[in-house]
Amino acid sequence: MNSFLAVMSFSDFAAFFVYDFVWYALIVGVLIALCSSLLGVTLVLKRFSFIGDGLSHVAFGAMAVAAVAGLTNETWIVLPITVVAAVLLLRTGGNRAKLNGDASLALISVSALALGYLVYNFSGSSNLTGDVCATLFGSTKILSLTPLDVGMCIGLSVLVIGLYLLFYNKIFALTFDETFARATGVKTQAYDLLIAVVIALVIVLAMNLVGSLLITALVIFPVLCAMRVFKSFKRVVFCAAVVSVVCALAGILLSIWLETPVGCTVVAVDLCAFLGFYAVGAVRQKIVSR
Repeated sequence: MNSFLAVMSFSDFAAFFVYDFVWYALIVGVLIALCSSLLGVTLVLKRFSFIGDGLSHVAFGAMAVAAVAGLTNETWIVLPITVVAAVLLLRTGGNRAKLNGDASLALISVSALALGYLVYNFSGSSNLTGDVCATLFGSTKILSLTPLDVGMCIGLSVLVIGLYLLFYNKIFALTFDETFARATGVKTQAYDLLIAVVIALVIVLAMNLVGSLLITALVIFPVLCAMRVFKSFKRVVFCAAVVSVVCALAGILLSIWLETPVGCTVVAVDLCAFLGFYAVGAVRQKIVSR
């Protein structure tokens, strides 16, 4: 009887693939995961991991304003506000203003999160808890994408990946030694601005998958997995991209199968992947040390 139920469960699961929204979710999930992992390597190595968390809170506040304003497409408000916040945070987050940068990050992120919830509260929404949870934890938003949302996501993802590949060498130089890069004539401020804009694009994209509170996990977990087994920058980037895409696909499919929130399920899969890579790295270190 258990096997019969398992077959029926799998049959019901397979039936979901006749719906467009499932394929929309898988396409967008793969693109978001890929973009997040590429920028995640730079953020982790430059010790800017929590900038993603701060920007996600800013995006939450902007999304609340857009929702209350009744806009059908929130991206046109969320994206420019997040870009401006990213530029401000990276400009104040350098080594010469580390304390100020940390304080600015806390100030902006907490304020945006609180004001966003207040805006939702004043909106008189009949499903306030559901609206907030969906935005914060990415419960079902990715399963309700429209063709316009998918097209916009594909366009922004192509832009992010294209910029990353085009300026890969400059990003590599800025990641490891910004002072030396500046001494060799690289316009570091311009490329820092570019990185800020691309990070903001990734954050806005990632909110569709995991919500605003879980974006940091999507950005750093695949990178930490790759860094446990690889030391080369290129190998870390490639491994992080593969891990991120596989975990996103697995998380979306599991969330459909188990009827669990998409964002939380994706992050749980990322966590399991990290624990697996951590164990592999520990075993590898013991073997090398012998």
